[in-house]
Amino acid sequence: MAVKSTKAKSKPKQEEPVEEPVWTYRGYRLKSGEFVTAMVHFFRAEIQRANVWRQRLDTTTNWAVVSTGAVLSIAFSQSEIHHGIIILNTLLVMWFLFIEARRYRYYELWSYRVRLMETDFYAAMLVPPFHPSPEWAENLAENLLTPSFPISMWEAFGRRLRRNYIWIFLILYASWVAKIWLFPEPATSLTEFVSRSVVGPIPGEVMILLGVGYYAALALVAVATITMTRATGEILPRFGDESAPAAPSEQGKHTGLRALLVPRRRRRQLLALIITDKADAVSKRILTDLKRGVTAMQGKGMYTGNEHSILMCALTVTEAHNLKSAVAKEDPKAVVIVSPAQEILGGGFAPLEQT
Repeated sequence: MAVKSTKAKSKPKQEEPVEEPVWTYRGYRLKSGEFVTAMVHFFRAEIQRANVWRQRLDTTTNWAVVSTGAVLSIAFSQSEIHHGIIILNTLLVMWFLFIEARRYRYYELWSYRVRLMETDFYAAMLVPPFHPSPEWAENLAENLLTPSFPISMWEAFGRRLRRNYIWIFLILYASWVAKIWLFPEPATSLTEFVSRSVVGPIPGEVMILLGVGYYAALALVAVATITMTRATGEILPRFGDESAPAAPSEQGKHTGLRALLVPRRRRRQLLALIITDKADAVSKRILTDLKRGVTAMQGKGMYTGNEHSILMCALTVTEAHNLKSAVAKEDPKAVVIVSPAQEILGGGFAPLEQT
């Protein structure tokens, strides 16, 4: 009796899908996991930068508080000490405020990058499907290539003044009035108070007017910058909301003092003109590599009489290098002219809306 041996048929192995690289360059193929790891290290570095500059802000505030405490202790401990020491300390605190505002702009630069990653990279991971916005990547890449402060000096000055220094200035002002009024003995009339306000050859009336004007200017700056939110630090709105009105369609929304204080800033946009004899190949390359549309025109050389194709392409500042590389691959003899554009609407840029 013949016995047939049966072998279990093995199921064909399913091939695992090959993961497409996120980024390729000169033989390197960066996978998604490697890309996320790089972004995590970058995020930690930016947080460290922001923390360092945040500590420098606290240092400047401590200088102002310590110097104010020391001056007031000296001024009120001895009656013969002139009240001018408080005025000098007020000017010194103003210098500290200027230094802190300058440091605050650097802090906002690093904080801006951190918030961009938090709002549209890590937040996108928590809400599947994971799809970071190209607009976010464009803003972050542009800020890395061409760093610029997201906050103006006026806004930084006003913000630090409202949060910390306004109270120091009010204490100094009250102490200056108290020092003049109470020492060496309490004044009996307003005339005596004015006469005690003299500083060297400067009459008391002038000193009082200077003091009132000085604090009125501080109050004006604090109020004028209260609605300026070009960058709000830890509570930064999503990218795009913080871009300043620089385009003609956005002009006129800010008037008066605010129009002078608000920095006119937006993402840099460019217009490229490409003179080439291989218009089809260059156009396809730009569309494939940059995902940007191209408009073709015909031109004629003034002296040679040769006809050439002129391609017009709108792009952002971070895409300029890729455009040059794409053109060079297809036509190394092409001429590329890149110039800044005032405003680009539609076609992958800001939406074209009727106003």
